[in-house]
Amino acid sequence: MCGIAGWVDFTRDLSAESACLGEMTGGLAPRGPDDEGMWLSREAAVGHRRLAVIDIAGGKQPMVTTRSPGGGQIVLTYSGEIYNFRELRAELVARGHRMHTQSDTEVVLRSYVEWGAAAVERLVGIFAFAVWDTDRRQLLLVRDRLGVKPLYYHRYAGGLLFGSEPKAILANPLFTARMSEQSLPMLFNARLTPSGATPLLELAEVRPGHVLRFTPGEFAESRYWALQSEEHTDDLDKTVSTVRELVERIVAEQLVSDVPLGTLLSGGLDSSVVAALAAETLRENGSGRLSTYSVDFAGAEADFRPTALRPDRDSPYAKLTAAHIGADHHEVIVDDERMLSALPTARHARDLPSLGQFDASMLELFRSVRETSTVALSGEAADEVFGGYPWFRHPDAVWADTFPWMGDGVRLTDFVAPDVRARIKPGEQERDLYRTLLAEVPGLPGETKLNARMREVLYLSMQAPLSLLLDRKDRMSMAVGLEVRVPYCDHRLIEYVWNVPWEMKTADNREKSLLRLAFGDRLPPEVLDRPKSAYPASFSPGYAAQVISGVRALASDPDSPLGAVLDGKRIEDMISAADRPTMTHANHAHILIPLLEVDLWMRELGVTLC
Repeated sequence: MCGIAGWVDFTRDLSAESACLGEMTGGLAPRGPDDEGMWLSREAAVGHRRLAVIDIAGGKQPMVTTRSPGGGQIVLTYSGEIYNFRELRAELVARGHRMHTQSDTEVVLRSYVEWGAAAVERLVGIFAFAVWDTDRRQLLLVRDRLGVKPLYYHRYAGGLLFGSEPKAILANPLFTARMSEQSLPMLFNARLTPSGATPLLELAEVRPGHVLRFTPGEFAESRYWALQSEEHTDDLDKTVSTVRELVERIVAEQLVSDVPLGTLLSGGLDSSVVAALAAETLRENGSGRLSTYSVDFAGAEADFRPTALRPDRDSPYAKLTAAHIGADHHEVIVDDERMLSALPTARHARDLPSLGQFDASMLELFRSVRETSTVALSGEAADEVFGGYPWFRHPDAVWADTFPWMGDGVRLTDFVAPDVRARIKPGEQERDLYRTLLAEVPGLPGETKLNARMREVLYLSMQAPLSLLLDRKDRMSMAVGLEVRVPYCDHRLIEYVWNVPWEMKTADNREKSLLRLAFGDRLPPEVLDRPKSAYPASFSPGYAAQVISGVRALASDPDSPLGAVLDGKRIEDMISAADRPTMTHANHAHILIPLLEVDLWMRELGVTLC
């Protein structure tokens, strides 16, 4: 992966803006600790920070070429991994292109020269990149199909800023961090963020599966990938074998690396499948034993309390799986002091409100992984693709006329002052987003009522909820220069599984039946039978007390940028009441973390509310 940033302006001369471009790319240094580069002209300034993974000697960026000798320059700044780059390289060479490196970066650049914006449809991988075409006076911003790699932009009269993270844009004096009260619902629950939106005014994300085109006379967005609903004709045996073949192929492709590699291993079904396949492939290739990594909290054996989303602890299952597959397992233990000390770095990595303990513990996990590996594979997205969360199996949640993970649970907007609530209308915002997303779901004529609804539930889960998880994984990993790959986000797998009927997805009357049936011979029975358990949460009484104390303080702090919009009495009433676990939260502290993190984010970035 890497960090990319740039600036296009058709009204001023950017050729002398190296200092400003340096500020924009400088903040992305953790994403690319190995190298940096700039390219400037009158209308465009393009920057890059590199994490070297493929062709370490030859993949320097920005990478520049021309269509023909003497032609205008075409400049690429790219972050990601293209897993089919060798096949594309061979095709481009056969078409007459001369390659000067072994990098996937050059394949992306020459693909653009050959096929233009349509090249993106040929790429298999995770990526975000910008192409500045001097002859056409055109900037293209491109993001992968699932939005695994981030790409933000700010458009203003005559120009556009872009970057892998908001900090690249915040570093340019043309952008000021401001937000509206209307952003509060997505700030308090990022799972309700519309695609492409951010809480900051005039800061947007390139939407997953989209290309943005910016020229002197055009600013246009086009979609190059979307799910298509078709009749699934394979029987169960064929479906299981196809899933097995796809996952095996994808994991093998994603093990290609010129630097040390490992896998994340929680001991759940998803990560255990990836780890088992990786360990097997490395052995067959003579590459030695796989390194696996998990995280747990100091005192977890005493503090842990089971919930619907976290029925048990990861630690025993991760160790069991590692022993079963012959991997060298590393368990990272995070105590309160370590977690609290990591929070400022986690917030800085986000640029948007952090998830508190969830970000901090993941950051510490990745910091430990980075000591021995530069690349790690993860099980992210299997729950959204195969149907793993508890709300997929609870009829009340499935058939509720709202987001299934929300139900009648607590909304933090319930604790906003009445006059602010009247203005922002959070209930209407939630209903409008729900209706908008439902209208996007590609239906299938003749489908049963259950299959039609589960298609909706799966689609909803693959929107903002998945984006939130992918964003967290990207930010926390890239903050320490670690590349995390996500095999279950491969679009070929997603396209196939999307059309498998729900009855097959639950063929053994449990969640993620297809994965269990496909890889039952690779894992111990205890892991195969283990119910879904989400990323670990800290149940430390000390940490919970600090969260509650912090929320109480901000609710009564006249200098808090957020305190003025909160209803302090309602917050206190909730804190004083006994904990009432929900499907997604274990206690009041878990629920209230976003209030504290939003307040700190606004203070640290100087965000003004307007």
